[in-house]
Amino acid sequence: MSAPAAPMHSPLAREVAAGLSLKLGRANLEEFSDSVLGLARNDPRLLVVTSDSRGSGKLAPFAAALPRQLVEVGIAEQNLVGVAAGLASTGRAVFAVSPACFLTARSFEQIKNDVCYSDNAVVLVGISAGVSYGALGTTHHSLHDFAALRAVNNITIVAPADNYETREAVVAASAARRPVYLRFGKAPLYHLPESGPALERVGDNAFHPLPFALGAARQLRPGTDGAFLATGETVVHALLASAYLESQYGVKIRVLSLPTVKPLDAAAVLRAARECGAVVTVEEHMVNGGLGEACAGLLAEAGVGRPFKIAGIPDEYTVTGSQADIFGHYGLTMEGLAQTMRALLKG
Repeated sequence: MSAPAAPMHSPLAREVAAGLSLKLGRANLEEFSDSVLGLARNDPRLLVVTSDSRGSGKLAPFAAALPRQLVEVGIAEQNLVGVAAGLASTGRAVFAVSPACFLTARSFEQIKNDVCYSDNAVVLVGISAGVSYGALGTTHHSLHDFAALRAVNNITIVAPADNYETREAVVAASAARRPVYLRFGKAPLYHLPESGPALERVGDNAFHPLPFALGAARQLRPGTDGAFLATGETVVHALLASAYLESQYGVKIRVLSLPTVKPLDAAAVLRAARECGAVVTVEEHMVNGGLGEACAGLLAEAGVGRPFKIAGIPDEYTVTGSQADIFGHYGLTMEGLAQTMRALLKG
C-alpha cells in the first residue's frame, strides 16, 4: 500500500483557498476507484485489468465486490496492455490500471499497436502520475507520458483536476469506446469552483454552464491581464495564484482547466491568448512535449503572439523529495506561479 501523500499547499495557500471557500476533497485516484466500481456494478462487460496494482490503485474494494470482473496479470505491464486490448477486441469495456511511469514507458509499443493502431477501446489508467512517487525519484516519475502519447494517433489524453472532473472523465472515457489515457495522482485535492460545469461564453463577460465533455476546457476564473492554462493537479495551484495576484496586485488572471491534453480545446486556448496580456501554461510534466508545447504550437500556427511561459519540470533529473518539495522547487505552487506570472507581465 502506498504511503499517504504529504500536504501540497503552504499555510498562505491554504488561507487563499479558505478565502475562495474551497473545500478539500480526496485523491482523484480514490474517486476513480469508486466511479469505476459504480460503472461495473451495472455493466458485467466491464473489466479492470491490473499489474499487481490493486493496492496502490485503490482497487481492493472493486476486487472484493466484483472478483470476476478484475484480471490480475502481475508485474508485467506489456502483458497488461496486450491482455486489455485482446479483451476489448471481444466487446468488453476494459480499464487497464498501472503506475503511469511504467504503463506509458514499458508498454509504449503495446499502446501504440495493440490499442491505438488496432482501435481497441481500452481506457489506460496511469496511477501515481507526475511526481506522485516523490522521493522514489526519476525512475518512478511519469514526466514523459503526455509527450509520448501525444505522438501516437488515435488516443485521447485526460488529466482531471479535481474529484468532479475525475468522476465525469471516467464515465466519458468508458462511453467513448475508443482509446483513452486517464492520469491520476495521489494527493487530496480541493473541489474547484464551478466544479459541475464547463463554461460557455454567451456575452462579453457572461458564461453559462455546460456538462463536462472530453476535449472541452473549463474556465474557473475570469480575467484579461493574463491567463493560466493548466491541466491535472496543477490547476488548483494556478487558481490560487490567480486569486493571490488579484488580492495583492489587482491584476485579473484568467484560469482555464484543460482536463483534455489531446485533443486540445483550441478555441478556448486561442480565445484566452487573444484576450489576455500573457499566457502561462502549467503542468506536472516535463516542459518538453506536453501541454505547454501543444499550446505554443497552436498559437504559433494561428499567428497569435503573446508573452508566453511553460511552467513545468525542466529538462533535468528531478530533485529528490516529496511531491510537495518538488512542486516547490520548480515553482509549481501558488507562490511560484504567481512569481512567474508577475515576471511575465513586467517583461
